Amino acid sequence: MKQRILTAIVAAAVFIPFVVVGGIPFTILVYAIATIGLYELLKMQSIKLLSIEGVLAWLLSAILLLPDQLALKWLGAVGYTKLEAAFIIILLLLIYTVLVKNRFTFAHASFLVMSAFYVGMGFYYLTATRDAGLVFIIYALVIVWTTDSGAYFIGRKLGKNKLWPDISPNKTVEGFVGGILSAVIFAVLFQLIQPVASTFLVLIGVTIIASIIGQLGDLVESALKRNYNVKDSGKILPGHGGILDRFDSLLFVLPLLHLLHFVS
Repeated sequence: MKQRILTAIVAAAVFIPFVVVGGIPFTILVYAIATIGLYELLKMQSIKLLSIEGVLAWLLSAILLLPDQLALKWLGAVGYTKLEAAFIIILLLLIYTVLVKNRFTFAHASFLVMSAFYVGMGFYYLTATRDAGLVFIIYALVIVWTTDSGAYFIGRKLGKNKLWPDISPNKTVEGFVGGILSAVIFAVLFQLIQPVASTFLVLIGVTIIASIIGQLGDLVESALKRNYNVKDSGKILPGHGGILDRFDSLLFVLPLLHLLHFVS
């Protein structure tokens, strides 16, 4: 527990200043984090990042990660949209299956495309949310962190009924509900200090949905690791695991906030 708390403090001390500064420094940090996340996914499938297929997957995620203004400036200069540039990479991956005579298969290409979209689009919304305003990214972080902490501590204290034992044996229904309640409480306190929603009703509704989706994102990561028989996605964060272990909920919550038009 001490190592887990110490790692969290150090990581926050590094991450939060970049969040506050925003702009290019934050975008560069997000690219670095996303690259590590993609590496973790590829490693599960025994695909090296520094390989032809790995580099193509990184290029696909890098294109998807591009902030809109940079995409318009760089890709627009050569007459492409992000979707068109991404599709070119997908076609190259499919062509590569032929060149290597199915040593690299359609299934491998599909895995890489899914991984690149999961990481690329997920982390794209991290920069997009920061660009929309510091208050939105702080709100999202508060929701994810308080949901995670509430679910953990309430689950340990009161948890009796398993939530999804085949996926994540330690999670309980009580912890799941406790995570939602914790997020709502802190969201209300946040709204009192720095309004982020038009009304408290909107705030509470969005927070409940975001907390649920965030916990489902955590379960998705657990299912992925169980499928590939790994305990953690990586080891870069002692006591926490890898980048995907820490950002799994956020990769679901951030797109949700945009899809709900809570952030625009």
